Amino acid sequence: MKILAVIPARSGSKGIPNKNIRIIGSKPLIYYSIKNALSSKYITDVFVTTDSDSVRIIAEQMGAQVIIRSKDLCGDNVTLDAVVYNAIPKNSNYDYVITMQPTSPTLKVETLDKAIEYAIEKKLDTLISAINKPHLSWREENGKKVPNYKERLNRQYLPPCYLETGAFVISKASIITEKTRIGSTVDVYELSEEESQDVDTFNDLNSVAMSLNAQKVAIYVNGNNKRGLGHIYRALEIADEFYSKPDIYFDINQTNQNIFGETTHSLIPVNGITELFEKCKEKQYDIFINDILSTSIDYMISLKNILPNAKIINFEDDGEGALKADLVFNALYSNTDLKNVKAGEKYYISGKTFMFYDPIKIKEKVETVFISFGGADPQNYTDRLLNIICKPDYSKYQFIVVIGKAKENVDTLLEYNKYENIEVLFNISNMPELMSKCDIALSSRGRTGYELAMLGIPTIAMAQNTREEKHGFVCEDNGFTYIGLNPDDDIIEENLKMYLKSKKSVREHYQNIMLSHDLRNGRKRVMGLIHSL
Repeated sequence: MKILAVIPARSGSKGIPNKNIRIIGSKPLIYYSIKNALSSKYITDVFVTTDSDSVRIIAEQMGAQVIIRSKDLCGDNVTLDAVVYNAIPKNSNYDYVITMQPTSPTLKVETLDKAIEYAIEKKLDTLISAINKPHLSWREENGKKVPNYKERLNRQYLPPCYLETGAFVISKASIITEKTRIGSTVDVYELSEEESQDVDTFNDLNSVAMSLNAQKVAIYVNGNNKRGLGHIYRALEIADEFYSKPDIYFDINQTNQNIFGETTHSLIPVNGITELFEKCKEKQYDIFINDILSTSIDYMISLKNILPNAKIINFEDDGEGALKADLVFNALYSNTDLKNVKAGEKYYISGKTFMFYDPIKIKEKVETVFISFGGADPQNYTDRLLNIICKPDYSKYQFIVVIGKAKENVDTLLEYNKYENIEVLFNISNMPELMSKCDIALSSRGRTGYELAMLGIPTIAMAQNTREEKHGFVCEDNGFTYIGLNPDDDIIEENLKMYLKSKKSVREHYQNIMLSHDLRNGRKRVMGLIHSL
């Protein structure tokens, strides 16, 4: 079977001057159509019909044949039917002729070949590329605007509405004339939104450039009741910062998928490092992010061998593998001697909702106390504090206690809701709203400490493990009262009483120190450094 691809590319584009030869994704726009046609396993000949010397040079250098188009076929009123008909050699024996406009650079050759197979299998006269875009639309009839629908429905419930794209028109050669490429048996071939992009305006040009330059991003993250859930939260925040949809991998032996909560991100479970590496070898990412607490030298060397062209970024990595990363962020530590490590609170990535809350106003007296120890609370600080604050001594204060997703004895702790002044909440999503209602807080030295500092809430902090003991930000110098790892209940209660009775001026002093740190722009700094790699 002989199949001819005709790519019409005149030079007179008025909307975007020199459109067909503009560089997008490091290649001229017309390159993509020619490349797809030459790469197809079904197309036997590729003709580019043009009046442009630049297009001719590009096409010939790529291996396509060029037809110099006459001036009478270059006018604005000349249809593509006439141009394509003129390009077909007389007395040729082509079975199909495919019109491929140079303005559809996101089309994949695999899609093109599947469309050719479909046209042949269905014995179609014509197959036109299209995108299904149902919308509530209107038409003009007898001078009036009337709807094209009988009932207003949400878009997903509307009947299909196929809009033609310029990617391809596959026609039997026998039906093509100077006036038509459409036969009696016609169908449309649906393209994805990504592959259906046509370049007709500068907005289209920007959109296509973004698609062609989009980086393939992967994030590998794990979290559980021992490791904590801060890694999971941060991974989801980072994923939102890319203009493409990252693949988020997690190890089923370390992380329960439910911990991610309700998300439409691409979550991919793997059974160990071997399976992760197999998938990475297939995908060949441009950016790979590790948020797994600690990496080894062997892991990083293997990852670099599998992804030789990728930039590898690690978060909070205190393992030897950090030496092999292109970039390491560690907001929890204050200093570093390594050039590839960015340490300190200015690289903290806050939750998006915290950006919309102002710091609390310090009251004359403490009325409400916030208590939360992250997603897991392995030291059971929540249990110990609930046992303290249920005493009659604390009945005049209100306590908001938040339990994380990975806490194991949730039902037992929820029973403390029987006390009028204690509100125990599980797995909430409105953390800044709850925090903003409070005057002081008790928490650990991880992510929650930064959140409390953003809101200027005077805080008593405790470490959950020896690693948290090394965290630099949550300390006295930054406005916190840090009482160590696993302090006695007497010490916890003594500090709580001191804060409950503290003067407004003391709490204002703590708040001023907290707010002197710029924690709201860490996201911008981190992403700026990643994109500059």
